Amino acid sequence: MKLKSLYIVLVLMSCIPKIQAQEILTLEEAIKITLEYNFDIKLSKNELKIDEQNNSAANAGMLPSLNAIVTNNNSLLNTTQTQLDGSQRTLDGAKNLNLTYGVGLDWTIFDGLRMFARKEQLNILQKQGEAELKLAILTKVSDVYLTYFDIVQQQQQMKALDTAIVISQERVNTAQNRFTIGKASKLELLNAQVDLNTDNSLLLKQKELIKNAKIRLNEILARDVQIEFVVQSDITIDESLKLEEIKTAATQHNPQLQAQLLAKNSAEQQLKQVKSGRYPTVRITSGYNFTRSEASLGFITQSTGRGFVYGFSASVPIFNGFLQNRNEKIAKLQLENSNVTVAQQQQIIESQLSIAFQSYATNLDLIKLEDKNVKIAEQNLDITLAKFKIGTITPIEFRSAQQNLIDAKVRYSNALYLTKIHEITLKELAGSLSF
Repeated sequence: MKLKSLYIVLVLMSCIPKIQAQEILTLEEAIKITLEYNFDIKLSKNELKIDEQNNSAANAGMLPSLNAIVTNNNSLLNTTQTQLDGSQRTLDGAKNLNLTYGVGLDWTIFDGLRMFARKEQLNILQKQGEAELKLAILTKVSDVYLTYFDIVQQQQQMKALDTAIVISQERVNTAQNRFTIGKASKLELLNAQVDLNTDNSLLLKQKELIKNAKIRLNEILARDVQIEFVVQSDITIDESLKLEEIKTAATQHNPQLQAQLLAKNSAEQQLKQVKSGRYPTVRITSGYNFTRSEASLGFITQSTGRGFVYGFSASVPIFNGFLQNRNEKIAKLQLENSNVTVAQQQQIIESQLSIAFQSYATNLDLIKLEDKNVKIAEQNLDITLAKFKIGTITPIEFRSAQQNLIDAKVRYSNALYLTKIHEITLKELAGSLSF
């Protein structure tokens, strides 16, 4: 097709300076930038770090506390003392001092196993943070995929419009030549010029769509939204996806489902913590203290001491106004809700997978069909253009053949893009989207 060859040469010549002046952004580079700089991913990473810091034996209440203690009590009193023989001793402004300092240890050694349930819950919360980070990463990487291939699709449609403009320009030139030699009317030339202007108008709108899509991608990459770049020109489809394999992978790796399962485990540990309220609590105390006391009046005016102090305390719950029963019922209901949420999430994922896979399979067939339509439309336009040049068909028939080619290319591009969308959705739900 001579016209197609001419178009390819013109497009390549016009694109060379633009490509040299713009950044070439591959999909892999876009994903790498997103993982490093995207705001939502940064927030999720920090939330995970908080969960990691919280996951400690001390936060679970398993370790003792050691404190330095200083107590200093002073008094000035007008004091009267009555002795055994009945005599009295009086002193105004008597000074009294009681000073205690040292270190004290306080350790809860048994609390109905609450501390162990709390530690396991902290482990689960950290795993939830990991699942939420994976979900944030998958979501943003999916956004990169979709936006990136949207740009590719829009560029493919722009190429179709470029082809239309080349053909429309050829039609205008032909109509101009025919009008010059008196074989065509002014109306035919004007119609050709109107159609060329229409194609140029569509091209301008298409460029706007591409620009907006690039701004959206720059936003996801968390960089200056006005950065210009070019993307790859093709959409490659993975045709090997199997629904049962994806369902199995989703059961094991879907981050939303994993987060719900972890929430269920957390509710189980919460119930254990509540039930621990029925058991006694035992604490031990120990320390090393220095004491000093002074009195202005009395048999002993000064005393000092130092040494170990130790002891223990135990408390057994007997009655707290039925709050224990209330708290256990609430914890059991929360656990039941977690089970319901897990079942609901499993059904939602299965439904989403089934719908996405059906659309994926349908669009795979559409790709093959629309590819054939593009080839047929190209052959039809070749014949129509030849006939138009010798004047055996009307401009309306020629425009119809031209529009058929544009529509076929757009449908083919849309089929590729929609198939890619559903492929990405399936992999995202399965937790296997590459990043």
